[in-house]
Amino acid sequence: MTKMAVLGAGSWGTALANTAAENGTEVHLWTHNPKQADEINQNHTNARYLPNAKLIQTLTATSDMTSAVAGADIVLNVVPTKAVREVAKELAKTLELLDHTVILAHATKGLEQGTYKRISEMLAEEVPVQRRSALAVISGPSHAEDVIKHDLTAVTIASTDDEAAKLLQKVLSNRHFRTYTNHDLLGSELAAALKNIIAIGSGALTGLGYGDNAKAALLTRGLVEMRRLGQAMGAQPETFLGLSGIGDLIVTGMSKNSRNYRAGMALGEGKTLAAVQEDMGMVIEGVNTTKAVYDFATQYKVDMPITAAIYRVLYEGLFIPDAIDELMSRPLKSES
Repeated sequence: MTKMAVLGAGSWGTALANTAAENGTEVHLWTHNPKQADEINQNHTNARYLPNAKLIQTLTATSDMTSAVAGADIVLNVVPTKAVREVAKELAKTLELLDHTVILAHATKGLEQGTYKRISEMLAEEVPVQRRSALAVISGPSHAEDVIKHDLTAVTIASTDDEAAKLLQKVLSNRHFRTYTNHDLLGSELAAALKNIIAIGSGALTGLGYGDNAKAALLTRGLVEMRRLGQAMGAQPETFLGLSGIGDLIVTGMSKNSRNYRAGMALGEGKTLAAVQEDMGMVIEGVNTTKAVYDFATQYKVDMPITAAIYRVLYEGLFIPDAIDELMSRPLKSES
């Protein structure tokens, strides 16, 4: 039997762990909170992150990293971006102590604040190559709230190691949750981070009272910007037309289950960014990602007007209706 450790018992980590456990995999879900581990083990619930959801009884949780990782074939990191390095350092020490090598995967969507590094880059820096046989990323249109209810879902597993990708594919796939594979780790991670920016913009349009036409235009032109930057940085353009790109963009940019969309909606309704972040109580990955991508666009000389407008709203206090006016008044051009 394949054994899997999932690090991070938020909504997405719990949903992925539960999916693998339902498929017969031995799964140990690690959380830094012992009380949360007790709730999962005793009540088979994670009420804070997945209200009203019942978890499979074979899924076990622990706040002890060694217990979670011992004997694991796969370690899946699903902690927020800001916690990735800290958890990866602890994982590296644990793997060294256990003298153990694992497939190291993640399902976190963001870029490191300050360094702008992707999640796989952080993991590769903190976990020695002797302790990981492969790196992989899971991405795609997948709200945890829907996955836990067995809503039909399809995601991508990106890795340059075919065998690792196929094992993850086998562990996670079932009648409700379908996985595909690709080799474009860079493109999959970039798309997963970039779509959060566009989702903030889409939410803001909703908050201002705009309809489907406006959001469709924003998502479509936002995808153009995502693909432009991805290509400039070395990603495969077709990745942005798949589940990691347009698929994730649609679900994140059109649903109130998305934190980034809800944050944008609150901004459109007139709330300040500080108030939105305080009210949300969870990480809004798109806020930090916007600054990183704004700087990337400058570095790689890529035209990203939507991203630049959202950056100015978040970091320079530009009034959202003024940002919209500026975008709609740009010189006319061909679609490309």
